[in-house]
Amino acid sequence: MSDAPPGWYVYVLQSAAAARTYVGITTDPDRRLAQHNGLRAGGARSTRAGRPWTRAALHGPYPTRGEALRVERALKKRRGEARLRPLA
Repeated sequence: MSDAPPGWYVYVLQSAAAARTYVGITTDPDRRLAQHNGLRAGGARSTRAGRPWTRAALHGPYPTRGEALRVERALKKRRGEARLRPLA
């Protein structure tokens, strides 16, 4: 379990191999990063290519999953480096 306070987080990953980003939500950012990098079972299929991934941004914690999903949706509308900028 990560040292992050409880709640929902929105994270942005950046690929070290290519200029790609990935946005997702989780309650445990450290576990989720390990999954995306293939160190634990359960990573997204779309992140198999481009490993290793690093966490470029972390938003939260949000008290509800719904709130985190709204932030995730807003970030997914952005592309590339724009996903790394804070939400206004």
